[in-house]
Amino acid sequence: MMGCGGKDHKNTVDYFERFYQQMERISADSPEHVSRMVDQIMPSVKDSLMYYRLMFLKVRSCFLSFRLDSASYFINRISAFCDAHAGSPEIAQLYAMAYNARGNIYVRKSLADSACQCYLKSFEYATRGGSKGSLPDICLNLADVYVKQGRYDLGALWYNRSLSIADSLDMPDEKRFPAYYGLAQVNMELRDFAACDYYYNLASRYYDKMHPFEKHIYLNNRGNSYYYRQDYKTALTYFRRSLKVVNQYPDMNFERNLTMINLGEIFLLLNQLDSASYYLQKCRGFFDSIQHSTALYCIDTQLMELALKQGNVPLARERLKNARKYDQVEPNMIHVRNRYLQRYYEKVGDYKQAYYYLQENHRMDDSIRNERVKMRAAEIELKYAQDSTLMKKEIFIREKENQVLQLHQWMYVIVGGCFLLIAVVFLIILYRKRLREKEQWRMQNAITSLRLENVRNRISPHFVFNVLNREMNLHKGEEESKNLIGLTKLIRRNLELTDCLAVSLADELEFVDTYVNLEKDSLGDDFHYQLEVDEQIDLQAVKVPSMLLQIPVENAIKHGLRLKEGKRLLQIKVRRTEDNQAEITVCDNGGGYRQGSVNHGTGTGMKVITQTIQLLNMYNSRPIAVRINNVEMGEEKEMGCEVRFVVPLNYSYQLKKTKKHE
Repeated sequence: MMGCGGKDHKNTVDYFERFYQQMERISADSPEHVSRMVDQIMPSVKDSLMYYRLMFLKVRSCFLSFRLDSASYFINRISAFCDAHAGSPEIAQLYAMAYNARGNIYVRKSLADSACQCYLKSFEYATRGGSKGSLPDICLNLADVYVKQGRYDLGALWYNRSLSIADSLDMPDEKRFPAYYGLAQVNMELRDFAACDYYYNLASRYYDKMHPFEKHIYLNNRGNSYYYRQDYKTALTYFRRSLKVVNQYPDMNFERNLTMINLGEIFLLLNQLDSASYYLQKCRGFFDSIQHSTALYCIDTQLMELALKQGNVPLARERLKNARKYDQVEPNMIHVRNRYLQRYYEKVGDYKQAYYYLQENHRMDDSIRNERVKMRAAEIELKYAQDSTLMKKEIFIREKENQVLQLHQWMYVIVGGCFLLIAVVFLIILYRKRLREKEQWRMQNAITSLRLENVRNRISPHFVFNVLNREMNLHKGEEESKNLIGLTKLIRRNLELTDCLAVSLADELEFVDTYVNLEKDSLGDDFHYQLEVDEQIDLQAVKVPSMLLQIPVENAIKHGLRLKEGKRLLQIKVRRTEDNQAEITVCDNGGGYRQGSVNHGTGTGMKVITQTIQLLNMYNSRPIAVRINNVEMGEEKEMGCEVRFVVPLNYSYQLKKTKKHE
C-alpha cells in the first residue's frame, strides 16, 4: 500500500508540473483563460510550493490584463510564503520570480528606480537558486529600465550580458530576439540608426515566433526609430501594424493605448489633425485611470502642439498651464516637449523662452552624444573583458595541453627507456649465457683433451689386464699372486670408472686403498698409511668427482714420499663439518709443495681435477672448495703437503642448466 501510495504521489506531482508548464506556455497569449484554469486547480495543492507557483501564473495574467493592484496582492502573498520557508533553492527561485514580477509592475507605474532594485534582487536570487534559465529575461528587464532612465551604457551592458548567458546555456537564437531589439532601442536613443537597423533585422527573423506583446514591443520600437529619423510614413506603417496586433487581444489594453499615443504623434507631424485628435483623446482616459506619468506627459505635450497647429493659442496656453509636472519622465519625452514649447513661445513672441528651450534641447543632444561615447566605451570595455576572459581561458587550455603533451613525452621517454633497459638486460643475460656455454664447452674440451692425453701417456688398460691374467695363471701361489690380484683389481676398477664423472666416496676410498697397498712394498717398512673416517659420514651417499683422492695420493707417493729418507707418513681424513659438508684431507710428510723441486711433476692430474671442479661449480650454489697448503706433520714437525677438499653433501653433478641446489 505504501508503495502504491508513493507512486500515486509521484504521478500527482508530475501531473501538476505538466499542467504548470502548459499554462506558462499559453499565459502570454490567453491570460484570462490561464487565470480561470489556475483558479480551478489551486485548491488541490493549497499551501504548497506548487500552489504559489500557480499563483505566480495569476500574477502574470493580472499584469498582462493591467490589473496591477491584483498582481501586487498576489506577489505579496508569494513573498510572505517565501519569507516563512526561506533557505531552499526552490524558494530562492520563487523569490526571483516574485521580485521580477514586482519590477514589471514598477515599470508600468513609471517607477524606474524601484524597478531597478527589484530586478537586481531577482538576478541575485535566480543565481543563488540555480535557475539560470530565467537569468537572460531578468537581464533584459534590467536593461530596459536603464534605457528608460537614459543610462544607455548600462542598458547595453545588460543586453549583452543576457546574450552571454544565453550563449553559456546554449539557448537557441530564436530565444534571443528580445536582446536584439533591446540593443536596437539603445542605438536608436543614441541616434546610431545603422546599428539600430542591424539589431532590428536580427530580431525580425523570429517575428513569427514572438508572443503578441513581444510583437508589439518590436513594432512599436521600430516605428519609433523611424520617428526619430523623421521618416514619419515608415513609422506610421509600423505603428498601424502594432495596433492591428494588439486589437486581436482584448487583454492588451496598455499596449493598445500606448500605440494610439504614437499614432497621434505621427498624425500630428503629418498635419492630419483630426486623426491626431481622435487617437489622443481616445487614449487619454485610460492613462488618466492608471496615472501613468510618462504617457500623460507625452499626451499633454501633443495636445498643446495640436492646439498650436489648429491656431488656437489660448487653448495651447491653457493646456500648458494645466499640464502636470512629473519627477520621472523619459529623456525623449522631455526633448519632444521642449521642441513644442520652443514653437509655442515663438508663436506668442517670447523669444527668450523659445531660446531657452532650444538651448535645453542642444544640451540634451550633447548629453546624448556623450552617452553614445560612454556606451561605446562600455561596449569596448565589455568586449575587452570578454576577449580577455576568452584569451585567459585559451591560454589556460593551451597550458594544460602543453602539460599533457609534456606528460605524454615523459611517458614515452620512460616507456622507451624501460624497453631499452629490458633489451640491454636481455642482451647482457644472453651474452653471459653465451659466455657460460662457451666456458662450459671449453672446459669440456679441456677435460676431454686431458683425459685423452692421460690415456695416451699410459699403456692400454685392456692390454695390461690381459697380460696380467696370463701371468696369474702361470703363478699359482696365493702369496705370489697377491700384488698381481691387487693390480688387476685396480686396473679393472680404473677401467670401470673411466667414463664416470662422479663416484661415491666409498668407491673412491676403496680405489685409493688398493693403490696404496700396491705401493706399500716399494716404500718400505718406514711407510705408514692412516685413514680416519667420521662416523657421521655415509660414504655410499656422499658423491665426489672421479679421481678426487687418487690423484693427490698418487702425487704424494710419487713426488714426495718415494725418495724421502726416514719415516714416511700418508694420512687421509674424512669428517663432517658443522655446515653440512664433507671435509676430505690428504696429507704427507714428503717435504711439502715446492715449485722448483726436481720431483715436481707436470701437474696434469691436479689440472684435470681443478678444471672438473670449476665446471661443476658453475651449476651449484655451494661450490667444492680446494686448498693446497704446506703443513708440519708428526712429532718431528716435518714439512709436508696438505690437499683439502670441502664437498657439499647435496652437490649436483648434472651438467645442464637447472636451478642450482641450495
